[in-house]
Amino acid sequence: METGNAGLAPVRGKARIDVLDMLRGIAILGIFYINVPYMAASVWTFSADVRLIGWTAPDRDAWVLINIFLAGTQRCLLEFLFGAGMMVLARKAMTPEGPVAVADLYYRRNLWLLAFGLFDVFVLLWPGDILHIYALAALFLFPFRTLGPKTLVLLGLGWAVLTGIGIPEYGAREYAERSVLVQQVAQGEPAALAEWRKLSTHVPDAKLVAREQAAHQGGWLPYAKEAWNYWSYLASEWLIWDVLEAFCTMLIGIALWKWGVIQGQRSARFYLWLLACGYSFGIVARAWGISETLSFTPGPRTLWITGEFARIAIGLGHLALVNLLVKGRAGAALLAVFKAPGRMAFSLYFLEQAVGKYILFAPWGLLPWGRYGWAQSALVSTIGIVLLVGFANWWMRYFVSGPLEWAWRSLAYVKWQPLVRVRGDTSGTSRAVAA
Repeated sequence: METGNAGLAPVRGKARIDVLDMLRGIAILGIFYINVPYMAASVWTFSADVRLIGWTAPDRDAWVLINIFLAGTQRCLLEFLFGAGMMVLARKAMTPEGPVAVADLYYRRNLWLLAFGLFDVFVLLWPGDILHIYALAALFLFPFRTLGPKTLVLLGLGWAVLTGIGIPEYGAREYAERSVLVQQVAQGEPAALAEWRKLSTHVPDAKLVAREQAAHQGGWLPYAKEAWNYWSYLASEWLIWDVLEAFCTMLIGIALWKWGVIQGQRSARFYLWLLACGYSFGIVARAWGISETLSFTPGPRTLWITGEFARIAIGLGHLALVNLLVKGRAGAALLAVFKAPGRMAFSLYFLEQAVGKYILFAPWGLLPWGRYGWAQSALVSTIGIVLLVGFANWWMRYFVSGPLEWAWRSLAYVKWQPLVRVRGDTSGTSRAVAA
């Protein structure tokens, strides 16, 4: 590989910001709790409210905890970090006249990220991949780096406002319509009663479920086709909106970087205040919405309006909690185990998909597909996370980055990057792997 972009190459031995690695490690591991249930059972069945009726009490409790504290919030942290990471990369291009090479590097990195994401979808067969979404969002992000943090936050809340209104669906508009429907049902109007019964039926499409079950009883090709079909459905329905969500949250991440919030530059008092505000609103909003869901009625849902605001709020709460803990010796020691996973989060993300889709829950997998509820899936996730943390800490003793991080950087810089740590050195000095 030819040498290029020498002036932009990462500085060897440059101190990393530990709290960013910890946040990244926690987020990439926490995603496993969200993904495993959809690897272990029918995505169509798990997405239907009727599935709740057959849950055990542990399944319900696991679902409630995951949907309050983890669902979407780990993705939120990664989006914050993506925005902050763009600012680290673009430090030499903070004016419109900044080095063109920085922009070249930035866009090259994200085009390669898009390629890695499509590999995750079409080879590792994970339809829930987030990398291609982040890559597409990042292609629009670079010109916004010079905006002030208040402007970035206002723009970043755009997706929350749109979803609260009812774009692309639900929101305040649907909330108002359902509220009217509730009143009409109470008055016994025949048309309203018929609509209520229709909305109360959440049985998944039998053909889709049967096709998915058949795919998990055959060989690789039908298994792969089912994964590709589901990704095609998600992409056709949600890709634009997913990219918009990621882009808006990344803008907030840039603002958090400019304010010194995400990288731990604020006081413990500030993080305590942010934690209290984020959690108090986010947890209450989500808990209220979940209680409405568990009523098993098609009445209005407050989360249609507050959902994205709550996701961001809890994401900020998680960010504040980690930054608050690392300011104390005990907290820093407790969270230090997540630094290694954060430094090879890209590799771990792919490893999670490879293990889940090819080793555990494939037609030839070690664990039975379609038999685990949320509680058992959470147990599988916990065991997997413990193993991933151990593996990451072992790997980082001998290498300066994960294998896919090394490949990504080498491709982006068009130059072989350091990988193997020099024996006996703990300062970050390394030597490049032979081409």
